[in-house]
Amino acid sequence: MTMEINNTDISEKMPLPDYTSLSGSGAFDDSKLAKLNGIISQGLNPYPYKFEKNGDICDILKKFEDFEKNDGLSVRTAGRLYNIRKHGKMIFADLGDQTGRIQVLVRKGNLPDEEFETVKNLVDSGDIIGVQGEIFRTKRGEDSISVSEFVLLSKSLCALPEKFHGLKDVETRYRKRYLDLIVNAEKREIFVMRSKMISEIRRFLAEREFLEFETPVLQTVYGGANARPFTTFHNCLGQNLFLRIAPELYLKRLVVGGYEKVFEIAKNFRNEDIDTTHNPEFTMIEVYEAYRDYNDMMDLTESLISELVFKLTGGYEVQMGEKTINLRSPWKRISMEDALKEYAGLDVFAHPIEELKKIAIENRIEDYEKAKSHGEFLALLFEGLVEDKLINPTFIYDFPVENSPLAKNHREKAGFVERFELFLNGWELANGYSELNDPLEQEKRFEDQDKKRKLGDLEAQTVDYDFINALGYGLPPTGGMGLGIDRLTMILAGLESIKEVILFPQMKRED
Repeated sequence: MTMEINNTDISEKMPLPDYTSLSGSGAFDDSKLAKLNGIISQGLNPYPYKFEKNGDICDILKKFEDFEKNDGLSVRTAGRLYNIRKHGKMIFADLGDQTGRIQVLVRKGNLPDEEFETVKNLVDSGDIIGVQGEIFRTKRGEDSISVSEFVLLSKSLCALPEKFHGLKDVETRYRKRYLDLIVNAEKREIFVMRSKMISEIRRFLAEREFLEFETPVLQTVYGGANARPFTTFHNCLGQNLFLRIAPELYLKRLVVGGYEKVFEIAKNFRNEDIDTTHNPEFTMIEVYEAYRDYNDMMDLTESLISELVFKLTGGYEVQMGEKTINLRSPWKRISMEDALKEYAGLDVFAHPIEELKKIAIENRIEDYEKAKSHGEFLALLFEGLVEDKLINPTFIYDFPVENSPLAKNHREKAGFVERFELFLNGWELANGYSELNDPLEQEKRFEDQDKKRKLGDLEAQTVDYDFINALGYGLPPTGGMGLGIDRLTMILAGLESIKEVILFPQMKRED
């Protein structure tokens, strides 16, 4: 087996370690440890430093499109071994990299006998190898590489899941995402799509002259959303700090400072329950544009998502189980008050508070006792009776002021603010405002929130006096929008669990 880099065996440059004392008492497989020691005993290095490729497997597979021209072409590539089949003097295996898989054939006559026996007896599934050889097509028509040089690049010590059943256990897939990605190629594609989606978001906004900024993750005052924060302690400063729940207040400080189009793709942290649509660490994008309002931000949100869907899927429809969601513009827009009338047949303002309590109890809606006003019952009953019915993209706009401390008062409706939320598949996907820029009104809103927090509402916001001071210097009329990256990925991939689209979701620690 060739173990050379630049024609110099690494074992000549440095002493090889002794693995004979290791056992498989942990995660390592005993048979793989034995093979590792067999490789070492032959003076070969199982973990060399480099391998030069002249193409990925996808590039090689494209050569077969004009096979008559490329038959016998020499290629040099690398990847992980899967599904080894031994047939006397021939060894077939699948070689996989990030771009695809191809069959390789190791024939005894093409390698020295000693090297062939080493491959046959000491190399197995999961090992990472480099090969050089000629492309050919088997009698069964399978595209393959006939190996003339074989290089072990990394000896695996943990056994891959059994071929025919693969890695099916959901909890193991989440805890050992690296293993999930090794054996489930379709799962890798989810995160490839997510990466492309984020790149497309950046392109979309850059074309419209938005600037991307980074704001603090550790904050002295948390705000920007109603959520319970994570708290930590800074030893040098001698004070508590909070992991941000949203970048909103800092991005609006930047608009005060003179930047008119800003955004951030932000990691946020909220000390909340974990379920199919919530993870305590999640990713969102927030966008702010001066001299715009919530109508403009609905337009921006619709354009962004519609364009993303088309670029990434080639169409405007996505499948969520048995549901087909159509994202072609224009999207439905309806006020929260009218949505409750349309989907639940309920006019909140036609009922006294006591009747609304009974309706909430009859429909088993939690936290009804916290609602004290018609506005609070409007938001509560909308969440309990309407949200899950909003499958195709729907903008719900005009929210009660009680649960929107950062949005501007409605220009026509007393008791309401200019706020929208976008719903898809029954999930909230985006949230936007005509941003409140009156510092005195903002201070009053914060103080109302702080009273709720002191009375036990752990998700109510605190008073950020520095932000109020920033507003005192003048925030122009501004539209803002926040969009959940994780949930958008779920929609595009047709997945019902947020853990499927976060590489390393939060899990309870194993003993």
